[in-house]
Amino acid sequence: MDKIKSIAITGKGGTGKTVVATLLIRLLAKRFPGKVLAIDADSAMSLCYTTGLPVVKTVSQLRSELLGMQQARNELNNGPTKDLMRSILAHGDGFDMLTMGRPEEPGCFCACNELLRFGIDTLAEDYDYVVVDGEAGPEQLNRRVMKSVDCLLVMADMSARSLQTATGIIDVANAGENNINVKMSGLVLNRVRADSPKEDLLKKTGLDVFGELPEDPQVNKFDREDTSLFQLPMDSACPQAVEKIVKKILPEY
Repeated sequence: MDKIKSIAITGKGGTGKTVVATLLIRLLAKRFPGKVLAIDADSAMSLCYTTGLPVVKTVSQLRSELLGMQQARNELNNGPTKDLMRSILAHGDGFDMLTMGRPEEPGCFCACNELLRFGIDTLAEDYDYVVVDGEAGPEQLNRRVMKSVDCLLVMADMSARSLQTATGIIDVANAGENNINVKMSGLVLNRVRADSPKEDLLKKTGLDVFGELPEDPQVNKFDREDTSLFQLPMDSACPQAVEKIVKKILPEY
């Protein structure tokens, strides 16, 4: 199997994708410090809270500032530079983070997504691992924000609707439409209980399962208290489950 460099996490909203993304970043940054780039590609901007790393400036804010200055506007029209993208990186403990943010003006996310795509493409070459916390649903795949993904983790809980959404996302990824290149994809099941009827539900999807996360009261507690998941004890249920996923997809871990 080729080396996995880029890992993107998506799925139906509320299924725990940012939790998994955060714990992946934490595990990789500890094992490979300085070699991990985190991308918050979700306009909800949750990754700064779950990692405890404040945003320096978002991609959206950078674009608005450039459009407000003639010289910078010319530079944006001619293509932004790598140094510009580096200037808005937040630097954490063993990782750096790029945040898309929300559009500064009404309208769609197309321009932000285009600049974000440039940031991912140009900055990724400086890192060994890129972890993308994507938006819920297949939209960013459709817009080719993540045009090349080595491993796509699609979050789902045990509800039929969540699994239907996950199946749709993986279908988009595997179809190869819009020149999307996804090397491997699979489900990560969240809030799995011993009595969950997962076998019957999963038979209907036919999807590979890369891992399962149990209900973790400590994660819920940290969420209620707005505490970074980087402070979550590593022997609690969710970090242990995510580490199993990392070992499955990254033999070098």
